[in-house]
Amino acid sequence: MRLLAFTIVSVALTSAALAQRDSSNTTKPASHTPMLTRTDIQSVSPALDRYTQVSLLGDLWKRPDLSPRDRSIATLAALIARNQTIEMPYYFNLAIDSGVKPSEISEIITHLAFYSGWPNAMSAVAIAKEIFAQRGIRADQLPAAAPKLLPLDQAAEQQRAAAVQQNVGPVSPGLVQYTGELVFHDLWLRPDLAPRDRSLVTVSALIVSGQVAQIPFHLNKAMDNGLTKAQAAEVLTHLAFYSGWPNVFSAVPPVKGVFDGRPN
Repeated sequence: MRLLAFTIVSVALTSAALAQRDSSNTTKPASHTPMLTRTDIQSVSPALDRYTQVSLLGDLWKRPDLSPRDRSIATLAALIARNQTIEMPYYFNLAIDSGVKPSEISEIITHLAFYSGWPNAMSAVAIAKEIFAQRGIRADQLPAAAPKLLPLDQAAEQQRAAAVQQNVGPVSPGLVQYTGELVFHDLWLRPDLAPRDRSLVTVSALIVSGQVAQIPFHLNKAMDNGLTKAQAAEVLTHLAFYSGWPNVFSAVPPVKGVFDGRPN
């Protein structure tokens, strides 16, 4: 009953947030990042406005195989990975209204510093800072800088470390060191973003960045962490709208390879 009640509330909040974008001037963006209104879009491309309202917000966001919360996580990952700040105020607010906690948004930004680069993460910080201030989100609602970490899966880590040492070690020992010490022994074990959601962020960022070589490892990890095949398939559909069809079509072969290599 609690899960059902939460789902009903989440859908209601998300519908209200999406409805905000149907009006011209109700969203208050971060002051230094102008948010386009429907009037702005219609003045340049009425067709783009129609596709936004009918296909993107009116259809895609209501498809059942990803919850509004999951769609928000994937969308934030796409925007941050591609440093597309103009849309961030709307989607940070939508994410919070869809059930993504401020602590989880903080962790998404931190995580993507490693997977999409420090400058992209810092650009996201500038936008999130103003959204948090507008919504009265306090520092004590955010993750600790150095929390108690989740336990490490020793067997999986030994296998990963051996493969990286063999393939990367002869080329860049420093990269091997930081990959182990920072990424897999620290970042991935931070507790304020569930491993399944951290994987969703990572896979989304790889797809929208065209980093197809890294998809098999991280999609297998995501599915080991609880992302279902149906959800992974819907992530592709969702991200076509946020990174373009070519990036997603390039991701289809490695995703298919992962699906084919796993038991049903």
